[in-house]
Amino acid sequence: MKRSKALLVLIAGAMAFTACKKEGCTDETASNYNEEAKKDDGSCVYIDNSPVAPTTYAFTDENDNSTVSYGGQQDRLAQLSEMVAMMKDGVNGPVDAQALQDMFANTGDNGNGNFSFSSSKQLKNKCFANDVAFFEDALDSLALSSQSYNMTAANGQAGLVTNGTKTYLVAANGMEYTQIIEKGLMGAVLMYQANNVYFSDTKMDVDNTTAVDPAAGKYYTAMEHHFDEAFGYFGVDVDFPTTIPDHFWGEYCNSRDTELNSNAVMMDNFLKGRFAITQEDYTARDEAIEAIQVMWEKIAARQAIHYLDAAISNFGTDDAVYLHTLSEALGFTMCIRYAGQDTRVLTQTELNTILAMYGDNFWDLTLVDLNNIKAELEAKY
Repeated sequence: MKRSKALLVLIAGAMAFTACKKEGCTDETASNYNEEAKKDDGSCVYIDNSPVAPTTYAFTDENDNSTVSYGGQQDRLAQLSEMVAMMKDGVNGPVDAQALQDMFANTGDNGNGNFSFSSSKQLKNKCFANDVAFFEDALDSLALSSQSYNMTAANGQAGLVTNGTKTYLVAANGMEYTQIIEKGLMGAVLMYQANNVYFSDTKMDVDNTTAVDPAAGKYYTAMEHHFDEAFGYFGVDVDFPTTIPDHFWGEYCNSRDTELNSNAVMMDNFLKGRFAITQEDYTARDEAIEAIQVMWEKIAARQAIHYLDAAISNFGTDDAVYLHTLSEALGFTMCIRYAGQDTRVLTQTELNTILAMYGDNFWDLTLVDLNNIKAELEAKY
């Protein structure tokens, strides 16, 4: 990533002297020269004294005040969780379309009474602007489908699909909008905000010398705070992957860990990047951001392929699992749209071509169609 350094104070030269301690050197002008530690042969021993990044996402200032803050992101993740819970309840009865819209926009700071908590934050105004209308329409489609909760779904008929163990609500076109909306917003809000807003030059080329407002408990710099907000959208615990979330990006990062080593890559680079900011090492910060963006896109793509495999395996034998996993595959394919602009593998045109391959009616797709979608993604990822 290319970043302007005009407003940033670099201390690389100073760090070069403090990073290593010279013991037993004959050169008495050397940094940290220690006469008593001099070796008999006069040789120098270099001991790495470099500051070390913490192993959990916990950073403090010189007075031990926490400089980490991403409460707004936690509120939005909680809002999305409660929206998903309401959508999933569509298998039991009609879901109110206006209630879903109120939650998306957080009407009245509590989703017009539909959230269990109050917050000034919302999902709608953080959603990629060009896709807001899509999600509003999808919420209405889900509510409409839920009016047929007591019907058996079929091509052209909204209702429930079940295999005796799992039951899902799908629209007349076979799409499970609960999954498309949840996974889609994981991209259009969480992934988009982290990769293309908070990791952008606009948010990273800001002050990193003065705490925002210590009197109000804001001990962080503007740059530290923006990086924290990106971490907040990733949505994991501070000790991830020791603690694994059961939802959103933390869950799916862990799901793909065996093949991608994604847990370590994501968390190590969030720690590296945030620590680099405290050390004013902006080269290391940008390297960490790039590694996060590259892996985040891989997680989305490989998760889409994983669900395509499941849809292919259940095609023609289990409509419930087939339609459910294909809806998840579509949602994760949509997430690729929000990859980092400087690191993305697929162009928007290429992605739109793949998204069009899903068609507008899952009942009409064939095994050839599904394998073609998978082949297009695997060719790139």
